Amino acid sequence: MARELISTGNELAALAAVEAGCEFFAGYPITPSSEIMHTLSDLLPAHGGASMQMEDEIAGVCAALGASMSGKRALTATSGPGISLKSENIGLGYIAEVPLVIINVMRGGPSTGLPTRVQQGDVLQAKSPTHGDFNSITLTASTLEECYTQTIRAFNLADRFMQPVFLLLDETVGHMSGKAIIPDLEEVKKTIVPRRVYEGDPKDYKPYGVPNDEPAILNPMFKGYRFHFTGLHHGPTGHPTEDAQLSQNLIDRLFNKVNAHVDEVEHYEEYMLEDADYMIIAYGSVALSAKDAIKRLRKEGIKVGLFRPITIWPSPANKINEYCNKIEKILVTELNKGQYIQEIQRVSKRDDFTTLFKANGRPIAPLEIIEKIKGM
Repeated sequence: MARELISTGNELAALAAVEAGCEFFAGYPITPSSEIMHTLSDLLPAHGGASMQMEDEIAGVCAALGASMSGKRALTATSGPGISLKSENIGLGYIAEVPLVIINVMRGGPSTGLPTRVQQGDVLQAKSPTHGDFNSITLTASTLEECYTQTIRAFNLADRFMQPVFLLLDETVGHMSGKAIIPDLEEVKKTIVPRRVYEGDPKDYKPYGVPNDEPAILNPMFKGYRFHFTGLHHGPTGHPTEDAQLSQNLIDRLFNKVNAHVDEVEHYEEYMLEDADYMIIAYGSVALSAKDAIKRLRKEGIKVGLFRPITIWPSPANKINEYCNKIEKILVTELNKGQYIQEIQRVSKRDDFTTLFKANGRPIAPLEIIEKIKGM
């Protein structure tokens, strides 16, 4: 049976991490994500895990990567400035193929920005959180329930694709408090995707010697299987190489392992789009305002629907393109100056969208959306 809890989004993400099998958290307090660390400092030790407040964000991601290298599910959580500090070692996670969940509770920026206010300013940062070539997997949450379910999903995807996976909350969702209905723990356990391990002769173990559309197989440390972790380009055993073909193959595989299985990654919501004359595209907390606006507009006979990308990187490109070709009047609304609209324009080949952007730390209200739709 489902469980009913009164909780905040941040607390639900922390609970989900523990129930997903996370055994280690390392991070540093930063508004508006600090409650994730506070909650895990109680929950993880009580469930046999460990939670560490490090001296800074850089140490936080390094410790979490180390725990993951040893075979543990690991998490770090922060906000935009913390991602900036973690950037170099996030790159290590991509090239060495170390699974890690990174929760970013977004606030205003750049720099210190608006620490206590809401914004969706880190969408493009989540696509390219470090230098070089790689394929980001980034999820979003719009509801309290999704703060829980998308955290579970983030851990499964991290272990499936052997790389960092981002979950973007925003300040409104992270600090929102209310009743959440979440899955029964036994049902959650059935959905857990364990990390693959190599069980053959240790002499034949080549963790990066896998097909060009599959992730590395990194056995836990201290189990008798030898390989090399490095941030350099590497061959099948992990040892550094400058061989042109091996280097090209490595980067191609970092892309292919996601692109060839995008059906496992894509996730989106279609809300009242069957007969819609107008479509709103929104994600995160803005989607809650959009749904309220849609209900009010429909009472007035105005047929409006919502397309909500849940996985934003890689984007649900085919479905976005389908609706952009089907529905003429589209409103794109974001709590930034227009970061995800760039992807919508790219996949739809359209640049005639009506927009509602806000970057002053205040939420977008349903009445603002209603006014925009009526103006169309």
